[in-house]
Amino acid sequence: MKVNGIPTRSIRSLDGGTAVEIVDQTSLPYHYETRVLNDWRDCVEAIANMRVRGAPLIGITGAWGVVLAAKEDPENAALLAAADAIANARPTAVNLSWAVHRMMGALLPREPSLRFEAAVKLAEAMTQEDVLTCRAIGEAGAPLIADLYQKLRRPVNILTHCNAGWLATVDYGTALAPIYAAFERGTPLHVWVDETRPRNQGLLTAWELAQHGVPHTIIADNAGGQLMQQGDVDLVIVGADRITRRGDVANKIGTYLKALAAHDNDVPFYVAAPSSTIDWKLTDGKRQIPIENRASSELLSVRGIDSTGRIAAVQIAPVEEAVANPAFDVTHNRFVTGLITERGVVAPTDLTSVFSDKLLPEGGAS
Repeated sequence: MKVNGIPTRSIRSLDGGTAVEIVDQTSLPYHYETRVLNDWRDCVEAIANMRVRGAPLIGITGAWGVVLAAKEDPENAALLAAADAIANARPTAVNLSWAVHRMMGALLPREPSLRFEAAVKLAEAMTQEDVLTCRAIGEAGAPLIADLYQKLRRPVNILTHCNAGWLATVDYGTALAPIYAAFERGTPLHVWVDETRPRNQGLLTAWELAQHGVPHTIIADNAGGQLMQQGDVDLVIVGADRITRRGDVANKIGTYLKALAAHDNDVPFYVAAPSSTIDWKLTDGKRQIPIENRASSELLSVRGIDSTGRIAAVQIAPVEEAVANPAFDVTHNRFVTGLITERGVVAPTDLTSVFSDKLLPEGGAS
């Protein structure tokens, strides 16, 4: 996608895979900055502290983390220890462990001296696969928006939650990919952008959409239901961090409430995600998907820019307050109209038939 008119990706390798450059998302939307990761520990820090975020991008960053681990020490003990640390940097998005296990499955059978070169090749291939997958998601989802426009004969109002654009992937995005594809084809549309507290990832969505000239409006998280009641939302598209084989979806906290409101108001609720987000070992999302609990400081303070243009945090509640900060919630498949995937729009309960080849051990997620 583009930043100030320049084609840009959220992650890229440097110097033959000996380092990785990322867009540091902790500085957005206030400042656009990049950051170089020189070893696998930098990748762990970037994932844990959300310098990179979004399930697909976390996975690709994990893959490059394995590359940097192989550069440092390709022997089994060191590589396995690094891979374990990378895979556990964040618990909910299955793409991370999927990517690390895919990398390790290719590297461990090789002689240590051959592992770094092989790791670079596979990580580059996975990076490009993510781009093509997200483009395919966009191609699959754009007709949903175009068909609504043909029916309504006015701009289609789409509600999003969190950020599932190119910043959450290598390029194009998941939930935003159909929006970008439809917009580029000339379909009139407008996006309602949830702020998505406490990390305010909706501001990243607004920043992305502004870079591409897509009409949008930021709204408070609790405004979506009222907009649906008033008939101002035609379609909801969100991303996902983990999907069970029966189609239950874990996504950013607050997604479940949007799904309930959409169901009550007969608004189609779609989830856009690649097959790497499906955890084939899980069936019951509510009982089995691990939910990350993050630091209380994310709720007790807010970040912004001060009068000098510097990013600053302001405390909004006493530090001694008790805080619960779950980062994700789970939406049951009965509230999901369809899953927008690289293989088309799929009913939640049809995943195992559409992706039957992914059920094999080498294709399944861990």
